[in-house]
Amino acid sequence: MAKYGAKAKSKVKRAMHERKHGTLRSGRSGKRVTSRKQAIAIGLSEARREGGKVPRQRSRKSKGRKRSRARSRAHA
Repeated sequence: MAKYGAKAKSKVKRAMHERKHGTLRSGRSGKRVTSRKQAIAIGLSEARREGGKVPRQRSRKSKGRKRSRARSRAHA
């Protein structure tokens, strides 16, 4: 079974196209997006918002906490 649906594919394709032509802007700041990874993230986010078949986002907070605990134990 495919992880991503057709809507996700089309949104990412559009975002990559806009990035290539220099017209893709980030949401809040409105700065021009030049990063390939960021363009993919924007496309997936839009597809997710519109109910497309996209896996849920990995949480960033818990990942950082685990790393910091491991470091503090190693140094203690």
